[in-house]
Amino acid sequence: MIIKTNHGGLWTIPQACALRDRGHEVVVICPPGGRLNARLSEAGIRTVASPFSFRFRPSPRTLYELWQLRRVIRRLRPQVLFHHLYAATLAARLATIGLPLVRVQFVAGPAFLESSTVRVVERILWRLDRAIICGTRYTSRRYGELGVPPARRPAVTSGLTLSWATADLPDDTAATRAEARAKARAELGFTPGQFVVIMVAYVYPPRRLSARYPNRAPKGHDILLAAWQEFRSRHPEATLMLVGGGFYPAGEDHRRELIRHFRVADDASVRWIDSADDVRPYYRAADLSVSPSLSEGHGAPPEAALLDVPSIVSDSGGLPETVDETCGWVVARDDPAALADALEHAYEEFRSGRLAERGLRARERSHRHFDNRVSAVRMAEVVEHAAGMGSPPRDYSPTATAAVRAG
Repeated sequence: MIIKTNHGGLWTIPQACALRDRGHEVVVICPPGGRLNARLSEAGIRTVASPFSFRFRPSPRTLYELWQLRRVIRRLRPQVLFHHLYAATLAARLATIGLPLVRVQFVAGPAFLESSTVRVVERILWRLDRAIICGTRYTSRRYGELGVPPARRPAVTSGLTLSWATADLPDDTAATRAEARAKARAELGFTPGQFVVIMVAYVYPPRRLSARYPNRAPKGHDILLAAWQEFRSRHPEATLMLVGGGFYPAGEDHRRELIRHFRVADDASVRWIDSADDVRPYYRAADLSVSPSLSEGHGAPPEAALLDVPSIVSDSGGLPETVDETCGWVVARDDPAALADALEHAYEEFRSGRLAERGLRARERSHRHFDNRVSAVRMAEVVEHAAGMGSPPRDYSPTATAAVRAG
């Protein structure tokens, strides 16, 4: 396995463990140090430091690092190279041209496919991969538009560790979860009847997302803040919690600009919490999660659902795959008025007590469709089939998971 980060990418851990538990030798190539290496080591997975920085600059240094990466891969002599995140995908493809191995790509998020330049490149380069495991059905469709046959672009979500939601509790019962919720709300200063909305996401700087969004930040904080101004004018007692700082200095600069532009410092209804090591208390205190992204995979909704929180999502990327009509709402992206209207519907259900029922259904849905113990095994099956072992994998997209389990 090869991945460009040493901090994120924790979804690779259950995948690596599933392959190891099926009798395969697994080695992860990634930058040295960081949280990912530590967690892989705890899981008993061997790591090797990548000599490539995963920065594609037109310089002799880039060619030298790619050659060094090729040497590392040749020394390991893998049968399959399983690569994650697009920079690692490009590096894996370029560094292994002519080597006798099978390449399998996992696409965690579809943002790179929304670039016209990347789509031109991928229309050619996807053929270097035996299989492209798509983290969302949306991603699989986008690769289908580039000519990838359905059998070579299975949709398998990276999933979640279901036990995470209650790992800090003595047991996983409705009574214990209700007690933890009441405790979290009290510690954050919320009253039982106060409507609390949460958005958990890093703040990324504006960039060219597509021709339609030439200079926009992908997570849509600006869209939510605009919608919130309209909503809170009718419900001043409601509170919006934004959990997540700026991603790198440019992201933090954009966060400060949002705070200035929307006068967040003067708005008592908005709390902006910097990045938290443990977001569970914030989710437990919330009644509703919002994901207004312009570009996204599955994002926060499955995580929020594990803590009984329903979601409003935009119709961007894989977000519509994370909810159904029983546990959430889908609104048009980049439409603050539509988002404010959905907030109003959720508020009405909060007042009537029906919103909590949506939260329970969201939890059930997340357990059915986003269990990483299931998805890791399914990814292992795709990798094995790509290597010439096992039968063709079935449809493992979120909507098919329930049928697979029932079968």
